[in-house]
Amino acid sequence: MTSSPTRRTTAEVTAVHRIGDSAPHNAFTDLIRYAGRWFCAFREARTHLSDDGVIRVLTSTDGRSWASAATVRQDGVDLRDPHFVLRPDGRLQLLAAAATGETTKTFHTVTALSVNGHAWGDPVPVGEPGVWVWQAAWHDDVMYGVGYATRDPRYARLYRSDDGINLQPWVSTMFEGGYPNESGLVFDPDGTAHCLLRRDGDDATAQLGRALPPYRDWTWTDLGVQVGGPTLLRLPDGRLLAGVRLLDDAVRTAICAVDPEHGELTELVALPSGGDTSYPGLVWHDEALWVSYYSSHEDRTCVYLAEVRLPS
Repeated sequence: MTSSPTRRTTAEVTAVHRIGDSAPHNAFTDLIRYAGRWFCAFREARTHLSDDGVIRVLTSTDGRSWASAATVRQDGVDLRDPHFVLRPDGRLQLLAAAATGETTKTFHTVTALSVNGHAWGDPVPVGEPGVWVWQAAWHDDVMYGVGYATRDPRYARLYRSDDGINLQPWVSTMFEGGYPNESGLVFDPDGTAHCLLRRDGDDATAQLGRALPPYRDWTWTDLGVQVGGPTLLRLPDGRLLAGVRLLDDAVRTAICAVDPEHGELTELVALPSGGDTSYPGLVWHDEALWVSYYSSHEDRTCVYLAEVRLPS
């Protein structure tokens, strides 16, 4: 049975700014520091499920005043859920899903590259059709990404790539059961990998996975909590944070501490949010946590940037 996460209100939201509200529906964010600037990517469309999605990229020098850097689009395709990947060669990469079809949608992961965050190449397909590579991270000059099957049978699959483009299955069935889907992935300095995995369906509790190189064998702990839009961030002091949607009590986007040793998720602070919300991007900068996310708590679905102070 899904339960509430442990709560320990020790973090403080010190500022919140609305940064994306040009479209009727602005959602599914990610955030990165690149070349001394902020970049935030998200989907602009008519509605949550409409077929007209484009990727908007905003940029800022101070995190408060934002301007459009680029729009990534593909004719006849709904581009969804962009995620940044910082490459070893210095280029910036976007992963997203290309959805097509009216009644029965099909999904393919696409990627685009940029040398400055402003000019982007055309999105090109990567991975396998029908498996959505949600997020990816580089470790030891290799990129790993966790994808999930968008049709039955449902499973999570780990991909590996030497160039970030040619994604090859590395663990064909990383997890199955309870419709595994969205995920966060980070690596410790010693190479240990952590994966926070959302599940839906009858078994909807999130899973926390752990693996050592070469990442063939994963152990999983049931967190007992349902989450949405998960992402992970490892702080310089080794703490592991998650940004998620929590559904117990009021629906909200929250920042949580992750305890890999005991398999526990502890809510530190809830961001101003509600309704259609979540899909945060996390960046540690100037001794503060910066969080992009979207929410409909102010009547319309908009993108926000929050600054959060954590206890030392």
